[in-house]
Amino acid sequence: MMVTELTIGKLAEAAGVNIETIRYYQRRGLLEEPPKPLGGHRRYASEQVRHVRFIKRAQALGFTLEEVGTLMRLDPNCACAETQELAERKLELIEHKMADLAAIRQALSGLVKQCESGGDGADCPIIDVLTGERCPDE
Repeated sequence: MMVTELTIGKLAEAAGVNIETIRYYQRRGLLEEPPKPLGGHRRYASEQVRHVRFIKRAQALGFTLEEVGTLMRLDPNCACAETQELAERKLELIEHKMADLAAIRQALSGLVKQCESGGDGADCPIIDVLTGERCPDE
């Protein structure tokens, strides 16, 4: 199998990201920066495209870059239990965030309804809540 070498621009294009994303991943230690030959350009192995896509997919599932680094260091042949544990923790965090967002949605919805039913000259219920004049559920 022949290994194709890519410039940073071609790597970014093939992975569907921009060049600065590649550089950022390198600074974070998620992607190796190949040596730069004298008077030349760094060349990336085509395998790096898979690494960048892995990082982006993991981020899309809500994993932080630190967690992505952990996932990348695991041996794929025996890492299912560790990966499952990380995913379960991530799922629990997402469920807590969803509950928080549902509470925020309910509070804002109630304030919007109060605004819609409010008469002229009445204080704005949203402003009152934001300034601490009253609680959101009043």
